[in-house]
Amino acid sequence: MPSLLISICFVILFSLTFVQCKAFGKDPEGLHKETIQKSSHFDPNREQFVNRRPDILEKMREGQNFFSLFVKFMFGGDKYQKPSIKLPEEKPDFEEFLKPDESIKFIWFGHSTFLVNIEGTILFFDPVFSESAAPFGFMVKRFQDAVVKLEELPKIDYIIISHDHYDHLDMETIEFFKSKQTRFITPLGVTSHIRSWGISEDRLTELDWWERLDLGKIQIVCTPAQHFSGRRGMNGNKTLWSSWTVIGQKERFYFSGDSGYDIHFKQIGDTYGPFDLTFIENGQYNPMWEAVHVLPEQTAKAHLDLRGKSLVPVHWGMFNLSLHSWYEPAENIERESRKHNIDLLTPKFGQLVKLKSPNLIERWWKKYIEE
Repeated sequence: MPSLLISICFVILFSLTFVQCKAFGKDPEGLHKETIQKSSHFDPNREQFVNRRPDILEKMREGQNFFSLFVKFMFGGDKYQKPSIKLPEEKPDFEEFLKPDESIKFIWFGHSTFLVNIEGTILFFDPVFSESAAPFGFMVKRFQDAVVKLEELPKIDYIIISHDHYDHLDMETIEFFKSKQTRFITPLGVTSHIRSWGISEDRLTELDWWERLDLGKIQIVCTPAQHFSGRRGMNGNKTLWSSWTVIGQKERFYFSGDSGYDIHFKQIGDTYGPFDLTFIENGQYNPMWEAVHVLPEQTAKAHLDLRGKSLVPVHWGMFNLSLHSWYEPAENIERESRKHNIDLLTPKFGQLVKLKSPNLIERWWKKYIEE
């Protein structure tokens, strides 16, 4: 059995690294590559983008065995890594979502995909609507179909991407928008993938950390994160990763993207806080990966660093990318929110949330925990 597992690992690694696949996208090249490599966050010696602590990824990988992790993921994780039944959802009320409102409205679709209406501007974050969060459809399949089809979505003004991993940048979803007028905003280099999938250059904007984009009533700031990038399994970090700060005339919110805990949360909070709402990663974690994914207690700490008022935990509930049960992240962040008196919002998939209206959001997952 061990030799068979090792063979499977080699096949998957070979496929991810060498086999040509449209879903891999295209790393920056030519003038585009030369331009983004002028960023202060690009290390010319390593020939890649780096975190504030440049060696943190190497330190994380020390002592980790890829094959051992693969075996644990396939056979040694929590037996409830995936739900055995369909999780609750609500058909989104897009008519109500689009009505003018002075307060933020949002709809979470699971994992890190959510739609926001802020002062009439419609923003779509890390949309993943395909059946899997991987280059090949048989891998990392979603727990259940998206609550709506892409064709049912309202008009989207901007799609905002945090980084180029498959569970955040989905080729099939991006290709749906080829015939639309939706514009895309990404960290440095990520537009190269999107351009390769048929989106025209005039609809693409990319930013470096701390750069701002004025969109009339709102401003969008590309803010730091501590993570990594790449779609082939090797030789990554050719594109940047980020969090996002969105500033309206009356309210503002923050999205962490994927990130380990570091001083950037407090820096962002000191610069742009307090935030009316934070969407912070809470799921697909493991102590071995603490450098690039926050643990639940760090999700709460990041929210406090940001001086956030209400917290929406994301990056859980739709894909199995770690070894914990599907509901563990929700249980843990609920415990942390009680400890720190955090206003925790936990909507169902598709549920419309109005920030200024009373939100009687139930802890819905508790009914589905399998003893």
